[in-house]
Parts: sequence; C-alpha cells; structure tokens
Amino acid sequence: MKKGLLLFSMLFCIQQLQSQVLISLIFGDKLNSPFLEFGLEGGANFSSISNQESSGTNVGFNLGFYFDIRSKKNPAWMINTGVIVKSPMGANNIPVYSLNDEGLDETFAGGKVDREIRYFNVPILIKYQFKNRIYVKAGPQLGLLATAFDKFTKEIDKDDVTYKKTIRDQIHVIDAGLAAGVGYHLNVGNGLNITLQYYYGLVPLLKGDTTPIQYNRSLYLTAGIPIGRGKAAQKKAEKEAEINKVILPEDKN
Repeated sequence: MKKGLLLFSMLFCIQQLQSQVLISLIFGDKLNSPFLEFGLEGGANFSSISNQESSGTNVGFNLGFYFDIRSKKNPAWMINTGVIVKSPMGANNIPVYSLNDEGLDETFAGGKVDREIRYFNVPILIKYQFKNRIYVKAGPQLGLLATAFDKFTKEIDKDDVTYKKTIRDQIHVIDAGLAAGVGYHLNVGNGLNITLQYYYGLVPLLKGDTTPIQYNRSLYLTAGIPIGRGKAAQKKAEKEAEINKVILPEDKN
C-alpha cells in the first residue's frame, strides 16, 4: 500500500513538473517583474559517485526552469530557485558485477558498466550579483529520484551488445546536499546567465548503509534564458504610457 502511494506521488510529481515547463513557456511574461526573473536553463553536467570504483565521469544534459527573486531593499541579493527537471547523475566504467544469470555473466565478462541516476532537483540558493554582472550563489539542493539503471556493454564481433538493469530499488528516493556556483549575467538581449555550479551530495546514495558510503557529486555548466521578460517590460511601458496620457492633461490645468 505504501509503495503504491509512493509510486502514485512520483507519477503525479513528474506530470506536474512537465506541465509547469509547458505553462511557463506560454505565460512567461506574467512571471516576470522588476523583482522576479523567470527563465529556462540547461546545459551539461559531469557527474561522479564518491567511493565508487570507476574510471569515467558520467556526462549528461540537464534542463529546467529557474526563478531569481530579488530583495526589494537591495536588488543585488536574491533567492535563486526552480526545478532541474532533467538531471542525470552517476558514473561510468564501474566494475562489472554478477547479474545472477550464467548466460548474461558470461556475455558481459570483460565489458563495462555505466551507472545513470536521474533526479528532479530543486536548488534553494542565496545569490549575490556584483556591479560587474558577476554573481555567486550557494545553498541547499534537494533531489527526488526518477529512475536509475546500470547499462552493461561489451563489444562482440565489432558490435556493441547492451543490457540495462534497473536499480531504482537500491537507491534512496530523496537526495540532498550543498550547491555553490559562480556565473556571469550577459548584457545581451534580455540577459543570458552563464553558470558553473558544483553539487556536493550529503545523503548516502545506496540503501543498506554500505561501506564505504557513496554520495553524488556533479559539476554543472548551464545557460539560463529569461522567458517573457521583454514582453513583460513592453506591457509595463505601454501601461505607464496610458497612465501618463491621463495625468498629463490634468497637470497642464
């Protein structure tokens, strides 16, 4: 019963997040104001697993949306949050292990295993932007597990033979840690944010308290694009112009 409720909750969250991305693209201008910037961001992330024997970094692509909520007293300070809808983590070239199947074990002996773990991540960061448009940010990040699998690969007769094993039941559903980054806000168009950010996981990755304990690590290189900011500014200018048309004649009298 509990597993059924958890699965239902996960499916509901996934559907809601995908819907929010679509809605945000349509109504982006309504989410922007002088103290609130909304946009989409995406890029590459280079992940690894601490205390996991491996010889390769898992390279993936991330995609999500963000909010910069500025302080009214000092706009240089803001809260940077949002949802990274697509965010694969993991590690490449981990040791091949038994699949408890004689045929599969024989097939992939001497091959390689790539581990991929996908989350919906929510950073809640304090961000400060200097006058030269460079900004720094840091704070906690929470992750909700979507799926996880090990991909076994071996080249046989010049063709790659692959097998995917789902390992979601071995991974903790909730991940959490600290994130810190530095970036630059380009003065181009409505502003483009280029960010280099590092995530340091603090919650054990695997269930069962294995020793040594493993944690997620990931380096993000992303570009953030404000959505609807230009349209929102245009609407504001048009509204102010209409107000001035009403006020100016009264001032003349």
